[in-house]
Amino acid sequence: MARRSVPPTLAWLAMLIGLAVLAAFIGGVTLYVEARARSRTQAQAITGGHVDAGRTAITRRGCGSCHDIPGITGASGMVGPPLSKMATRRHIAGGLPNDPETMIRWLMHPRQMRPGTAMPEQGLSEAEARSISAYLYTLD
Repeated sequence: MARRSVPPTLAWLAMLIGLAVLAAFIGGVTLYVEARARSRTQAQAITGGHVDAGRTAITRRGCGSCHDIPGITGASGMVGPPLSKMATRRHIAGGLPNDPETMIRWLMHPRQMRPGTAMPEQGLSEAEARSISAYLYTLD
């Protein structure tokens, strides 16, 4: 049997398509990484907190026992609301405006802001509340 060879133009076309797909993939990953970095920088700027410290505080304080929190291992609680997409929500805590200062105050003193809430006082310092807020504002 005679062996068929691939025409050179078809081989070049296949190679160009492969390179285009690879370039699109690399471009997409680059855009994603840049967007995440921008989100992180913006969250830290508006809250005065640090995203990594917020992630640590969320884990240490056990927030995931009540809340489902993206990016936090084991944070799959069903008692409180899920905390996904916090950066794009209009309200927090059942009607408070979702702005950094309200979020920070809410985290520090939920029962002062909404008497009767199920959200417990955690005894958070302002620095912890700012950092937790920074982490939550990366969730979009």
